[in-house]
Amino acid sequence: MLNFLSYVFWPNPPAPDYTAPKVEMLLAFCVAFIVLSIILRIWRKRLSNPVTRRLSASWPTATLWFGIVGIFLTVCRVEGIGFLGMRFWWVVWTVSLLVYLYAQVKLFRSRHYEIIPQERSMDPRARYLPGKKKR
Repeated sequence: MLNFLSYVFWPNPPAPDYTAPKVEMLLAFCVAFIVLSIILRIWRKRLSNPVTRRLSASWPTATLWFGIVGIFLTVCRVEGIGFLGMRFWWVVWTVSLLVYLYAQVKLFRSRHYEIIPQERSMDPRARYLPGKKKR
């Protein structure tokens, strides 16, 4: 446990190169977040359900910011910037992402509904039946 904590909180971890597979994977993952934010923005414009559109309002912005912060953290790590290159910030980034996803799934499940169109049957007798009295 102590080894894990010193690994995560080490103030100046060794800086990898941009050609390292982990760095390339992290950069590709964060760029995928940015591309996903553009796709989500286009998808939201095409939605016809207003409830889904309202509940998914923060998704494009959140994915864009998670992608930008991830790229920033990766570049700080590769460039050897001491405090910002710590592995701890990746733990914070991951926990923030998981909390955001949990909150959005819970909110979506509790508040999402779909309006089901109902057909009205026209009763031909309705206009002959007595209605409410006018005062």
